[in-house]
Amino acid sequence: MPDALWPILSLRGVLLGVALSGLMVGITGWASGAGWHPWPWAVATALVLAALAVEIVRSLSRGEVGLDLVAALSMSAALAFGEMLAGNVVALMYAGGQFLEGYAAGRARREMTALLGRVAHSAMRYGNDGLDEVLIQAIVPGDRLLVRRGEVIPVDGSLASPSAVLDESALTGESLPRTKLLGDEVLSGATNAGDAFDLLADRPAAESTYANIVRLVIKAQEGKPPSVRAADRYAVWFLLLTVLAAGTAWAISGDPVRVLAVLVVATPCPLILALPVAIISGMSRAAKLGVLVKDGGALETLAKVKTVILDKTGTLTFGQAEVVDVRTVGTWLPDEVLRLAASLDQASGHVTAAALVADARRKGLPLSAPTDVSEVAGTGIKGIVERRRLVIGGSRFVRDAITQGDPHGLREGLPWGSAVVAVGVDGVLAGIIAMADAIRPEAPAMLRALEKAGIDRVVIASGDRQDVVDAVAARLGIAKADGELDPAQKVEVVTRERMRAPVLMAGDGVNDAPALASADVGVALGARGSAASSESAGVVILVDRIDSLASAVEVAHRTRQIATQSVVAGLGLSVVGMAVAALGYLPPVAGALVQEGIDVAVILNALRALRPQISRVQAFQCPACSL
Repeated sequence: MPDALWPILSLRGVLLGVALSGLMVGITGWASGAGWHPWPWAVATALVLAALAVEIVRSLSRGEVGLDLVAALSMSAALAFGEMLAGNVVALMYAGGQFLEGYAAGRARREMTALLGRVAHSAMRYGNDGLDEVLIQAIVPGDRLLVRRGEVIPVDGSLASPSAVLDESALTGESLPRTKLLGDEVLSGATNAGDAFDLLADRPAAESTYANIVRLVIKAQEGKPPSVRAADRYAVWFLLLTVLAAGTAWAISGDPVRVLAVLVVATPCPLILALPVAIISGMSRAAKLGVLVKDGGALETLAKVKTVILDKTGTLTFGQAEVVDVRTVGTWLPDEVLRLAASLDQASGHVTAAALVADARRKGLPLSAPTDVSEVAGTGIKGIVERRRLVIGGSRFVRDAITQGDPHGLREGLPWGSAVVAVGVDGVLAGIIAMADAIRPEAPAMLRALEKAGIDRVVIASGDRQDVVDAVAARLGIAKADGELDPAQKVEVVTRERMRAPVLMAGDGVNDAPALASADVGVALGARGSAASSESAGVVILVDRIDSLASAVEVAHRTRQIATQSVVAGLGLSVVGMAVAALGYLPPVAGALVQEGIDVAVILNALRALRPQISRVQAFQCPACSL
């Protein structure tokens, strides 16, 4: 249970204890024939009514009119008409409902709170004298760490051991452990589910993935809870209906007990809290799926979205170059060309060189140390690998450095947007390596799931070249794609689309932050995205998977459906109960019990938003869907 909820539950617990004690003492006095037995009921009712009156005054000062007024009216009427037992029962039902709502809210927040308990505080670091236990704040990039079985990964890094088995359920929601190989990226927050391994730190703890997740969760929990409640939107009308029903009962029968019975049945108690419980449940369910919804308003808006605008780089694609094709000349084999090129590129700090080396290592190719290296920044690199003189770089750079072969002749048919790394060995062209920012394999399934969830328009808004953006759009079946946009132009795209329907904007970079803020709801990819985009967005995807976007939309739709069911069913049953009470078939005490049954059923229904459902994303996962 979050610490912030304990004072609330304590106050509600005291009110519940007062109401229950008054009821029991009064019943004991009545059973013994004591003439004072109504007084404990009256005192307990008055105390609960006083606490309720304070809350009503606070609500009215904020300009909020809620159905708590009906509960206060029914308790006041019970005291005025001398129906002390009925008043005490109403007080008990109200206090019990408040306590149940507090407990339900704590139960619903459990998934978000559980994230905070997984923060690593220390790590085993290799030093000159062996292993030392240090605080994670002391870890710097380049440190070599030992991660023992069962420990949480303290910082982002790369695997420095042959293999490791990780439990990433806290980050991805995936229950099955994943095997990582030498050089693979390892994110903080995962748990070592296998043997101990070495980790090479890439980022300080404060800048690592899990630290960012924790900051976002804390901010979400400290934020203002959902203030707009579905029942409260109709509070004035329901209050007028209650007064009208009570007045009609008085006019027909002249019996004040009937009036009290109508007011008691109309007391909504935790019914008015059904929407907050459903929303908090939905937020917690989303957190378990790796999606942080910062507030209830964002979740409600997410359920209304009809248009989705997606950034390309880092959102639909991985945001980093990967080898997509290796074309060779003569007897050269693709893996040998890649191996030699990666060996030389170990001496380069260029991002393309790093991606090429990483691809060779993933394939298990043995790399050799280069010598006599010279690099022309941003153009190419020369050196000797295994007594062979290599030249690697752009097509023009390599063509001018060799005596035989032209890299341009091998480029035909490459995907749009591909970057070409030409490779020359001993003055002769050996081949070319095509690299591109690969489309995320889960992107097609995500788009199909969004369509099933009611999204009728998808737009790409990217700062990349228009031909590259068009190529990605064509492969994913997206009709509208805008490229070469600066941040201001992305905002213009959002504004244009908002004129048509509610808009969701998803992105991961600093240049996406203004567009995220201007959309009806912004979604940031926070696993590797910038802090600016995470701050600007109402929803943050905590895992490095874009299909979580569709999962968030599904959760929002289901949460709204459940909340609507709870409010409509609760209010509807209350109206039926009021009619039965007005006709004289439901006495006040029985009416209070009936109303409490309605309220409990409504809250339990709202908690269904915590339960998983079959995801449309999972339903669309198939080999044919991947690109």
